[in-house]
Amino acid sequence: MSKKKIIVIGAGIAGLSAASYLAKDGYEVTIFEKNSHIGGRARKFEAEGFTFDMGPSWYWMPDVFEKFYNDFGKTCSDFYELKRLDPSYKVVWKNNEGIDVPSNMAELEALFERFEKGSAVKLQQFLKEAAYKYEVGINDLVYKPSLSLLEFADMRLLNGLMKMDVLTSMKKHIRQFVSHPFLIELMEFPILFLGALAKNTPALYSLMNYADMSLGTWYPMGGMHKIIEAFESIALENGVKIICNSDVSEINVSGSTVKSVTVNGKEYIADAIVGAGDYHHIEQKLLKPENRQYTKSYWEGRKLAPSCVLYYLGLNKKIKGLQHHNLFFDADFEKHAEEIYTDIKWPSDPLFYACITTKTDISQAPEGCENLFLLVPISTELSEDREATRDHYLQTMIDRIEKHTGQNITENIVYKRSYSISDFKSDYYSFKGNAYGLANTLTQTALLKPRIKSKKLTNLYYAGQLTVPGPGVPPSIISGNVVANLIKKEIF
Repeated sequence: MSKKKIIVIGAGIAGLSAASYLAKDGYEVTIFEKNSHIGGRARKFEAEGFTFDMGPSWYWMPDVFEKFYNDFGKTCSDFYELKRLDPSYKVVWKNNEGIDVPSNMAELEALFERFEKGSAVKLQQFLKEAAYKYEVGINDLVYKPSLSLLEFADMRLLNGLMKMDVLTSMKKHIRQFVSHPFLIELMEFPILFLGALAKNTPALYSLMNYADMSLGTWYPMGGMHKIIEAFESIALENGVKIICNSDVSEINVSGSTVKSVTVNGKEYIADAIVGAGDYHHIEQKLLKPENRQYTKSYWEGRKLAPSCVLYYLGLNKKIKGLQHHNLFFDADFEKHAEEIYTDIKWPSDPLFYACITTKTDISQAPEGCENLFLLVPISTELSEDREATRDHYLQTMIDRIEKHTGQNITENIVYKRSYSISDFKSDYYSFKGNAYGLANTLTQTALLKPRIKSKKLTNLYYAGQLTVPGPGVPPSIISGNVVANLIKKEIF
């Protein structure tokens, strides 16, 4: 009996995950990738001796990665050395004060006490509740395809939902434990990238604080792209065929069934298709109108997480006074968030993130040099993406780094590249140039996200950051697992 043929569109994290699980279960799997490289947003590039991870740079939730590897008889150490960062990151706060956030819990509690007496005990309570949300959320809820309420109808999940603070906002929840502005911003910072103001984000997402403060911040030696190399190795070992430079131009349908895809003018037959590229592009551009489950107005009504302006800089000297990860919160946190999500404008005085992997891994730059990755979160609704605007924000960030470190670095930049909304659209067909998928608001959680399976076509499925469970590398890994399990049940 011949194997069922599955076509996966997109060789990002979700696509590689889904393909590997399906191939392991005996399906004949082919991935078509539009670009010349795999990895999606997690790809890398090299220039003039510098190596840059282009997208994800935070390695959180190591247990999710390890579960994936274990499912294929592997472990993380088969592919790379994983190093826990200490301090986890640095926050540059008001008055240019640099505050290292330690990985050691006792030291972290002492840091909290420094800013607010009695807050160490409050932190313990907060993280205890967050740990429960993480256990139930990551181990139970996110592995549901979220196609029916009946999936959640068991006592553990029902009891869990009652304790998940789904109807309480992060803003209110955090302020029940701490009141000092620095501690509030430290605990709210993951929300900036989840795609909504803290007042609009369910307190369920304090599980991200548990991932940060309890599970820790890690780094795979050799760069984040080592993850992609590991996933590629597993996919190939299980028989997945990966074809790059292959842009799917159409999904061909007969009745309510997907029959094939057209790639570079050639038709490829499939028993099922997994859209692991941009959901909006696949549904709105590759399908005829009658086969789309969502309307244009539906998509226009989605709340998106931010896009961003990225910079990849090569420096011909070392920078003192910064860590591997650095959060510049020396500007108005609330104002920047409002300008992303409410006012819809280029940030007037932005918060930003600076990553220097060479603080941990000297292989990422020539000897005596430093690679510097900069990121400013911005709204996806901005109408322009001009080089002059990019240059303005780069200089703004360089000025603030120079102010904090007391070093001149402008004259030491020997390589420079920027990346923003128009690039996300071009490279990934990213809906509105988003970088992080849908905002994790209450009305876009679980069953309320774009469905993992088409309502109109019986064998069309989706994976990735615009469907369940949500944005980020670990959720994308899980998304691939969930869709593979669903296909296994339905496509024999």
